[in-house]
Amino acid sequence: MATVTVRKVDDEIYQGLKAQAAQSGRSMEAEAREILGQVVRSRLWWSRWVAATESLRGDDLPIPARSAPRETPL
Repeated sequence: MATVTVRKVDDEIYQGLKAQAAQSGRSMEAEAREILGQVVRSRLWWSRWVAATESLRGDDLPIPARSAPRETPL
C-alpha cells in the first residue's frame, strides 16, 4: 500500500477531521482514508456509469420550431 502525506491543512479542516474521527470512533488517519475512499469511489462509479451508458445515448432530440403565441380571450 502507498503512503500519502498532506501538508498545510487549515486548522479548521484539521479540527473538523479530528472531531469527525472521534465521533466515528476512528483515528484521524482512518477517518481520512475513509473520506478519500468515498470521494474517489463515487467519482470512479460515475465515470464507469457514463462509459457503460454511452451506447444507449442517441442523437439529440430535435427542437421543434416555435409557433405564434395563442390569443387569449379577455
